Amino acid sequence: MMPTSHPDSVTGFANFALDAVVQRGIRAAGFVDPRPIQVQTIPAALQGRDILGLAQTGTGKTAAFALPVLERLRATRKPGPRVLIVAPTRELASQISDDIRTLAKFTPMKTVTIFGGVSPRTQITELRAKPEIIVACPGRLLDLFQQGAVTLQRIETLVLDEADHMFDMGFLPDVRRILSLLPKDRQNLLFSATMPQEIRGLADQLLRNPHVVDLTHSRPLPTIEHALYPIEGNQKLSLLEHVFAEDTFVSAIVFTRTKHRAKRLAQQLSRSGRRAVALQGNMSQNQRDRAMDGFRKKRFDILVATDIAARGLDVAQVSHVVNFDMPNTPDAYTHRIGRTGRAEREGKAYTFVTADDHALVRAVERRFGAAIPRRTVNLTKTTPFLTGQSGPSSMGAATDNHNRPARAQSPQGARSHEQATDGGKRDNPRRRRRSRRPSFSRTS
Repeated sequence: MMPTSHPDSVTGFANFALDAVVQRGIRAAGFVDPRPIQVQTIPAALQGRDILGLAQTGTGKTAAFALPVLERLRATRKPGPRVLIVAPTRELASQISDDIRTLAKFTPMKTVTIFGGVSPRTQITELRAKPEIIVACPGRLLDLFQQGAVTLQRIETLVLDEADHMFDMGFLPDVRRILSLLPKDRQNLLFSATMPQEIRGLADQLLRNPHVVDLTHSRPLPTIEHALYPIEGNQKLSLLEHVFAEDTFVSAIVFTRTKHRAKRLAQQLSRSGRRAVALQGNMSQNQRDRAMDGFRKKRFDILVATDIAARGLDVAQVSHVVNFDMPNTPDAYTHRIGRTGRAEREGKAYTFVTADDHALVRAVERRFGAAIPRRTVNLTKTTPFLTGQSGPSSMGAATDNHNRPARAQSPQGARSHEQATDGGKRDNPRRRRRSRRPSFSRTS
């Protein structure tokens, strides 16, 4: 939710007839004209209809649900919590809360953020004040419910952000449990950048006569210049340094396939003099907060991350996204490269591909319906990526076991190594059971 300017005059959002205090929050956020996803979903959401909003990353989906939520809360004052927003990661939950607090700056609305990895004491204390809005990750929310620290009986609106991810097999059991605890008579708002057909069926079971807006396209946003660099595995670090030397480089998010590789790559870049920091699921919440805060405030130029950072995170002026390792699915590719070129700014997204990645490349190109441009570069030297293990590097394979070539996967149930091993650490250490028949009752 990135502002483009800071006008003092009335904005294009005035057409929605929002209350003056909400309009003041819009101006404080620097918004001028609503984005297409906002134009096409806010009126129906204000009427209380269920919404399925699909739009590419960086197109303003947070404000698309936050503004009608605030307006409807302002219209009638009741004890909270009245709105539940569920997000898959701590970082995204925190970002949503920050955005809502900015928009609600001139209202009395209170927002509480709930996620694991930190002591629940502060969260429990804030919940006692009966906040209007809860932004939560599923595991900690269920823990606090079982402790009697949160009530969900007064929820009027449920928002699932990154809805397709909330419906995958890692989150689905917890999401179904949360739905069973909510009032049947409520508004449901589902937003996402991607929605595989298999997951769309689950969304349709949850929504009642929804207003559907699908602004997704088969190709990335035109503001994103993306390309593939065919390369040998032992040349990746040298190519990365070549990318950082581009005149347009400001800051970058570099994605790796595993937590181990993110940590090692960030360490090696730091030792070479780069201002780099890792973001991966083995880090404590305080460490993750410091990493994100440092990257946002430009104490670091490079964030080396797993797919924990691929969804929803909005950081200003990320000039480059680099897939150091090829993502496992076309959806993961879409979400990763969407960290740049946001809010109509231009960005570059480069993917390093080895001989072992050809099946994944074909899967992405089939999704886009076009070939991705290939680029080559003559590297004068090769700097090895130190993975902590010995042994020669072969064509397309790094020297550690964590870079084993991945198979192209179908969208349903396709989870990266990070998701498979870090799902609990992101939110809740409890082991989740898979549902044999993933479905929702329409009256859930």
